[in-house]
Amino acid sequence: MRPLPASTSGMLRRLPLNAGALVVFVLCVFPVYWMVLTAFKPTPDIQAETPVFLPTSLTLEHFSAAVNADGFWLFWRNSLIVTAGCVLLALAVAIGSAFAVARLRWKGRRGFVLMVFIAQVAPWEALLIPMYVIARDTDMLDRLATLTLVYFMITLPFTIVTLRSFLTAIPKELEEAAQVDGCTRAAAFRRVTFPLLAPGLLATSLFGFITAWNEFAFANMLIIKNQDDRTLPVWLSSFSNVFGTDWGATMAASTLFALPVLILFLVLQRRVATGLAGGAVKG
Repeated sequence: MRPLPASTSGMLRRLPLNAGALVVFVLCVFPVYWMVLTAFKPTPDIQAETPVFLPTSLTLEHFSAAVNADGFWLFWRNSLIVTAGCVLLALAVAIGSAFAVARLRWKGRRGFVLMVFIAQVAPWEALLIPMYVIARDTDMLDRLATLTLVYFMITLPFTIVTLRSFLTAIPKELEEAAQVDGCTRAAAFRRVTFPLLAPGLLATSLFGFITAWNEFAFANMLIIKNQDDRTLPVWLSSFSNVFGTDWGATMAASTLFALPVLILFLVLQRRVATGLAGGAVKG
Protein backbone atom coordinates (compact mmCIF):
# COMPACT_ATOMS: atom_id res chain seq x y z
CA MET A 1 0.00 0.00 0.00
CA ARG A 2 1.41 3.34 -1.07
CA PRO A 3 1.99 5.72 1.88
CA LEU A 4 0.13 9.01 1.96
CA PRO A 5 2.00 12.12 0.80
CA ALA A 6 3.52 14.21 3.57
CA SER A 7 1.15 17.11 2.90
CA THR A 8 -1.93 14.85 3.14
CA SER A 9 -0.63 13.18 6.29
CA GLY A 10 -0.05 16.60 7.87
CA MET A 11 -3.57 17.70 6.99
CA LEU A 12 -5.02 14.59 8.60
CA ARG A 13 -3.01 15.15 11.76
CA ARG A 14 -4.25 18.74 11.96
CA LEU A 15 -7.86 17.79 11.29
CA PRO A 16 -8.82 17.25 14.99
CA LEU A 17 -7.17 20.54 15.95
CA ASN A 18 -8.95 22.41 13.16
CA ALA A 19 -12.26 20.83 14.09
CA GLY A 20 -11.75 21.78 17.72
CA ALA A 21 -10.82 25.34 16.76
CA LEU A 22 -13.94 25.58 14.59
CA VAL A 23 -16.16 24.41 17.47
CA VAL A 24 -14.59 26.97 19.83
CA PHE A 25 -15.00 29.70 17.22
CA VAL A 26 -18.70 28.89 16.74
CA LEU A 27 -19.34 28.77 20.49
CA CYS A 28 -17.67 32.16 20.96
CA VAL A 29 -19.16 33.93 17.94
CA PHE A 30 -22.72 32.58 18.01
CA PRO A 31 -23.89 34.58 21.09
CA VAL A 32 -22.63 37.78 19.46
CA TYR A 33 -24.28 36.83 16.17
CA TRP A 34 -27.56 36.10 17.96
CA MET A 35 -27.42 39.42 19.82
CA VAL A 36 -26.88 41.43 16.63
CA LEU A 37 -29.44 39.37 14.70
CA THR A 38 -32.08 39.87 17.40
CA ALA A 39 -31.44 43.60 17.34
CA PHE A 40 -32.42 43.68 13.66
CA LYS A 41 -35.26 41.14 13.80
CA PRO A 42 -38.89 42.25 13.64
CA THR A 43 -40.75 41.65 16.89
CA PRO A 44 -42.87 38.72 15.50
CA ASP A 45 -39.67 36.85 14.59
CA ILE A 46 -38.25 37.43 18.08
CA GLN A 47 -41.42 36.13 19.75
CA ALA A 48 -41.84 33.16 17.39
CA GLU A 49 -41.85 29.72 19.01
CA THR A 50 -39.41 28.41 16.41
CA PRO A 51 -36.06 30.27 16.41
CA VAL A 52 -35.48 32.33 13.28
CA PHE A 53 -31.81 32.12 12.34
CA LEU A 54 -32.13 33.90 8.99
CA PRO A 55 -34.96 36.45 9.07
CA THR A 56 -36.63 37.43 5.84
CA SER A 57 -36.78 41.10 6.83
CA LEU A 58 -34.78 43.45 9.03
CA THR A 59 -35.81 46.52 11.01
CA LEU A 60 -34.18 49.45 12.81
CA GLU A 61 -37.09 50.08 15.18
CA HIS A 62 -35.30 48.38 18.08
CA PHE A 63 -32.28 50.67 17.69
CA SER A 64 -34.61 53.66 17.65
CA ALA A 65 -36.28 52.42 20.85
CA ALA A 66 -32.92 51.89 22.55
CA VAL A 67 -31.46 55.27 21.59
CA ASN A 68 -34.63 57.11 22.59
CA ALA A 69 -35.00 55.22 25.87
CA ASP A 70 -34.88 57.31 29.02
CA GLY A 71 -31.31 57.78 30.21
CA PHE A 72 -29.49 56.00 27.37
CA TRP A 73 -27.22 58.92 26.45
CA LEU A 74 -26.76 59.92 30.09
CA PHE A 75 -25.48 56.49 31.05
CA TRP A 76 -23.39 56.32 27.86
CA ARG A 77 -21.72 59.55 28.96
CA ASN A 78 -21.18 58.18 32.48
CA SER A 79 -19.51 55.04 31.11
CA LEU A 80 -17.31 57.12 28.82
CA ILE A 81 -16.24 59.46 31.64
CA VAL A 82 -15.40 56.62 34.01
CA THR A 83 -13.59 54.61 31.34
CA ALA A 84 -11.53 57.53 30.04
CA GLY A 85 -10.61 58.64 33.56
CA CYS A 86 -9.56 55.12 34.52
CA VAL A 87 -7.36 54.65 31.45
CA LEU A 88 -5.66 58.05 31.73
CA LEU A 89 -4.97 57.64 35.46
CA ALA A 90 -3.60 54.13 35.00
CA LEU A 91 -1.28 55.24 32.19
CA ALA A 92 -0.03 58.29 34.09
CA VAL A 93 0.83 56.31 37.23
CA ALA A 94 2.05 53.18 35.45
CA ILE A 95 4.54 55.04 33.23
CA GLY A 96 6.29 56.48 36.27
CA SER A 97 6.12 53.20 38.20
CA ALA A 98 7.37 51.14 35.27
CA PHE A 99 10.25 53.57 34.71
CA ALA A 100 11.24 53.38 38.38
CA VAL A 101 11.20 49.58 38.31
CA ALA A 102 12.92 49.12 34.94
CA ARG A 103 15.51 51.90 35.04
CA LEU A 104 16.26 52.70 38.68
CA ARG A 105 17.78 50.65 41.49
CA TRP A 106 16.27 51.28 44.91
CA LYS A 107 15.66 49.39 48.11
CA GLY A 108 12.38 47.46 48.06
CA ARG A 109 12.15 47.30 44.28
CA ARG A 110 11.80 43.51 44.18
CA GLY A 111 9.15 43.60 46.87
CA PHE A 112 7.22 46.24 44.95
CA VAL A 113 7.32 44.15 41.76
CA LEU A 114 6.13 41.11 43.71
CA MET A 115 3.18 43.05 45.15
CA VAL A 116 2.23 44.26 41.68
CA PHE A 117 2.20 40.68 40.36
CA ILE A 118 0.11 39.53 43.33
CA ALA A 119 -2.34 42.36 42.75
CA GLN A 120 -2.59 41.41 39.08
CA VAL A 121 -3.55 37.79 39.74
CA ALA A 122 -5.80 38.50 42.75
CA PRO A 123 -9.57 38.02 42.15
CA TRP A 124 -11.01 41.52 42.36
CA GLU A 125 -14.48 40.13 43.01
CA ALA A 126 -13.25 39.22 46.49
CA LEU A 127 -12.91 42.94 47.23
CA LEU A 128 -16.54 43.80 46.52
CA ILE A 129 -17.60 43.88 50.17
CA PRO A 130 -14.44 45.62 51.49
CA MET A 131 -14.76 48.26 48.75
CA TYR A 132 -18.38 48.84 49.62
CA VAL A 133 -17.58 49.22 53.33
CA ILE A 134 -14.74 51.66 52.63
CA ALA A 135 -16.88 53.72 50.24
CA ARG A 136 -19.77 53.77 52.71
CA ASP A 137 -17.62 54.81 55.68
CA THR A 138 -15.89 57.56 53.71
CA ASP A 139 -19.13 58.87 52.19
CA MET A 140 -17.98 57.95 48.68
CA LEU A 141 -21.00 55.97 47.51
CA ASP A 142 -23.00 57.10 44.48
CA ARG A 143 -20.07 58.94 42.89
CA LEU A 144 -18.50 58.42 39.50
CA ALA A 145 -15.15 59.44 40.98
CA THR A 146 -15.26 56.42 43.31
CA LEU A 147 -16.02 54.10 40.41
CA THR A 148 -13.16 55.63 38.41
CA LEU A 149 -10.71 55.04 41.26
CA VAL A 150 -11.84 51.42 41.64
CA TYR A 151 -11.37 50.71 37.94
CA PHE A 152 -8.02 52.50 38.05
CA MET A 153 -6.93 50.18 40.85
CA ILE A 154 -8.07 47.11 38.90
CA THR A 155 -6.23 48.00 35.68
CA LEU A 156 -3.07 49.49 37.20
CA PRO A 157 -1.12 46.24 37.92
CA PHE A 158 -1.48 44.93 34.35
CA THR A 159 -0.46 48.33 32.99
CA ILE A 160 2.66 48.47 35.17
CA VAL A 161 3.74 44.92 34.28
CA THR A 162 3.28 45.44 30.54
CA LEU A 163 5.02 48.82 30.38
CA ARG A 164 7.87 47.50 32.56
CA SER A 165 8.47 44.73 30.02
CA PHE A 166 8.64 47.24 27.19
CA LEU A 167 10.95 49.58 29.07
CA THR A 168 13.26 46.71 29.92
CA ALA A 169 13.48 45.83 26.23
CA ILE A 170 14.40 49.38 25.18
CA PRO A 171 18.19 49.86 25.47
CA LYS A 172 19.24 52.34 28.13
CA GLU A 173 22.01 53.47 25.82
CA LEU A 174 19.47 55.41 23.77
CA GLU A 175 18.64 57.60 26.75
CA GLU A 176 22.28 57.90 27.72
CA ALA A 177 23.15 59.08 24.21
CA ALA A 178 20.42 61.72 24.43
CA GLN A 179 21.78 62.86 27.79
CA VAL A 180 25.28 63.16 26.30
CA ASP A 181 23.75 65.45 23.66
CA GLY A 182 22.45 67.74 26.39
CA CYS A 183 19.04 66.33 27.33
CA THR A 184 18.04 65.94 30.93
CA ARG A 185 16.94 62.49 32.08
CA ALA A 186 13.28 63.48 31.86
CA ALA A 187 13.74 65.01 28.40
CA ALA A 188 15.59 61.92 27.18
CA PHE A 189 12.75 59.71 28.34
CA ARG A 190 10.14 61.98 26.77
CA ARG A 191 11.88 62.36 23.42
CA VAL A 192 13.50 58.94 22.95
CA THR A 193 11.88 56.25 25.09
CA PHE A 194 8.29 57.40 25.26
CA PRO A 195 7.66 57.16 21.47
CA LEU A 196 9.00 53.59 21.51
CA LEU A 197 6.40 52.67 24.14
CA ALA A 198 3.50 53.24 21.73
CA PRO A 199 2.59 49.52 21.25
CA GLY A 200 2.58 48.92 25.00
CA LEU A 201 0.57 52.06 25.67
CA LEU A 202 -2.04 51.04 23.10
CA ALA A 203 -2.28 47.49 24.41
CA THR A 204 -2.72 48.53 28.03
CA SER A 205 -5.13 51.32 27.09
CA LEU A 206 -7.37 48.88 25.23
CA PHE A 207 -7.27 46.43 28.15
CA GLY A 208 -8.22 49.18 30.59
CA PHE A 209 -10.96 50.45 28.27
CA ILE A 210 -12.55 47.00 27.91
CA THR A 211 -12.31 46.29 31.64
CA ALA A 212 -13.89 49.56 32.74
CA TRP A 213 -16.44 49.73 29.92
CA ASN A 214 -17.84 46.23 30.60
CA GLU A 215 -17.58 46.12 34.40
CA PHE A 216 -20.89 45.50 36.16
CA ALA A 217 -20.40 44.28 39.74
CA PHE A 218 -18.70 47.34 41.25
CA ALA A 219 -20.92 49.75 39.31
CA ASN A 220 -24.03 47.96 40.56
CA MET A 221 -22.81 47.94 44.15
CA LEU A 222 -21.29 51.42 44.52
CA ILE A 223 -24.05 53.37 42.72
CA ILE A 224 -27.20 52.81 44.78
CA LYS A 225 -29.23 55.93 45.45
CA ASN A 226 -28.16 58.32 42.71
CA GLN A 227 -29.48 56.46 39.67
CA ASP A 228 -28.31 59.20 37.32
CA ASP A 229 -24.72 58.07 37.96
CA ARG A 230 -25.29 54.54 36.73
CA THR A 231 -23.23 53.17 33.86
CA LEU A 232 -24.48 51.40 30.75
CA PRO A 233 -23.98 47.80 32.01
CA VAL A 234 -26.15 48.51 35.06
CA TRP A 235 -28.75 50.29 32.94
CA LEU A 236 -28.89 47.39 30.50
CA SER A 237 -29.59 44.93 33.30
CA SER A 238 -32.77 46.82 34.17
CA PHE A 239 -33.83 47.73 30.64
CA SER A 240 -37.53 46.79 30.43
CA ASN A 241 -40.98 48.25 30.01
CA VAL A 242 -44.34 47.84 31.70
CA PHE A 243 -45.15 44.81 29.53
CA GLY A 244 -41.89 42.99 30.29
CA THR A 245 -38.44 42.96 28.77
CA ASP A 246 -38.20 44.36 25.26
CA TRP A 247 -35.68 41.88 23.91
CA GLY A 248 -35.29 43.62 20.57
CA ALA A 249 -34.47 46.97 22.15
CA THR A 250 -32.29 45.26 24.78
CA MET A 251 -30.23 43.51 22.09
CA ALA A 252 -30.01 46.74 20.10
CA ALA A 253 -28.75 48.61 23.17
CA SER A 254 -26.26 45.80 23.85
CA THR A 255 -25.02 46.01 20.25
CA LEU A 256 -24.54 49.76 20.56
CA PHE A 257 -22.81 49.19 23.89
CA ALA A 258 -20.31 46.76 22.32
CA LEU A 259 -19.71 48.93 19.26
CA PRO A 260 -17.07 51.33 20.75
CA VAL A 261 -14.88 48.44 21.92
CA LEU A 262 -15.19 46.70 18.55
CA ILE A 263 -14.31 49.85 16.62
CA LEU A 264 -11.37 50.63 18.91
CA PHE A 265 -10.03 47.10 18.60
CA LEU A 266 -10.35 47.06 14.81
CA VAL A 267 -8.50 50.39 14.57
CA LEU A 268 -5.70 49.33 16.92
CA GLN A 269 -5.66 45.61 16.12
CA ARG A 270 -2.15 45.29 14.73
CA ARG A 271 -0.48 47.55 17.24
CA VAL A 272 -2.33 45.91 20.13
CA ALA A 273 -1.32 42.42 19.01
CA THR A 274 2.28 43.58 18.81
CA GLY A 275 2.04 45.20 22.23
CA LEU A 276 0.57 42.18 23.96
CA ALA A 277 3.10 39.81 22.37
CA GLY A 278 5.98 42.13 23.20
CA GLY A 279 4.84 42.60 26.78
CA ALA A 280 4.52 38.86 27.20
CA VAL A 281 7.96 37.79 25.97
CA LYS A 282 10.24 40.72 26.71
CA GLY A 283 11.81 41.72 29.95
